[in-house]
Amino acid sequence: MKGKSSKQFRKALGQRIRVLRKSQKISQAQLAYEVGVTRETIVYIERGVQNATTDAIYNIAVALGISMKELHDFEW
Repeated sequence: MKGKSSKQFRKALGQRIRVLRKSQKISQAQLAYEVGVTRETIVYIERGVQNATTDAIYNIAVALGISMKELHDFEW
């Protein structure tokens, strides 16, 4: 994807996580607990401020009950 930056990808992924989390009525604190990170980490991931580790992204998908493919199903 020429012309797209990693920062744009982080923001799009964070927005996708937020939408999925809210659609399931899961709080940031609940998701953080399930993933094994702090609530602040979830906030930063959703805002696209912080790079999420591969483990964190996988654990977010598991906590939301979705596949990695479904988690990454967004336009950016």
